[in-house]
Amino acid sequence: MNAKEAAARRAVEAVLSGMTVGLGTGSTAVFAIQAIGERIRKEGLVLRGVPTSKRSEDLAREIGIPLVDFSQVETIDITIDGADEVDSELNLIKGGGGALVQEKIVASVSRQLVIICDKSKVKPTLGAFPLPIAIIRFGWQATLRKLNAFGHPIVLRRNADGSPFTSDDGLYIADMHCGQISDPRKRESEIKAITGVAEVGLFVGVATCVIVGYEDGSAESRLKRP
Repeated sequence: MNAKEAAARRAVEAVLSGMTVGLGTGSTAVFAIQAIGERIRKEGLVLRGVPTSKRSEDLAREIGIPLVDFSQVETIDITIDGADEVDSELNLIKGGGGALVQEKIVASVSRQLVIICDKSKVKPTLGAFPLPIAIIRFGWQATLRKLNAFGHPIVLRRNADGSPFTSDDGLYIADMHCGQISDPRKRESEIKAITGVAEVGLFVGVATCVIVGYEDGSAESRLKRP
């Protein structure tokens, strides 16, 4: 069992029958989705899943997790998702997989947001990982020029063939190389104030728990401070 799987399995222990569960996106979240499917098969666990991306939806259907349309959901009991970076206050950078908008919407209605990761994702301060910013496709060049005013290198994310990467939401993703984000809440607010920006991959104060997995199969829970 690798570190990501160890964190995922610890997180899935909190899933109970009758819950509505947010299904995260990314390589670590895959382990959580698989572990939920395993519990459904072995224990007869009854739940409804809300995927945060087409990739997660396809995997959930493949392994037999019942899904519910988001229009039928008011609150989600628990969402289990990964992160690209986690700081000491449990603030996050997410969006490396391009699903940050749907991930943030699901997180916003979740009673618990449990983040799973290995120790490489835990940093004293956010910013070593490029900050994903979802931008509206119309006029993206103007939006990118405005984002350049922050003084950090920023590039439009592209596919292997050179075409712009497009999210499930039909948005482009720009990656800002910040270096260090000393005040994540302020930076999130500043970027979201720019016309053309749909969402920012900073998740500030929303994670209730971060579970860090280790290569020996153990996992450590870090709880949000009161």
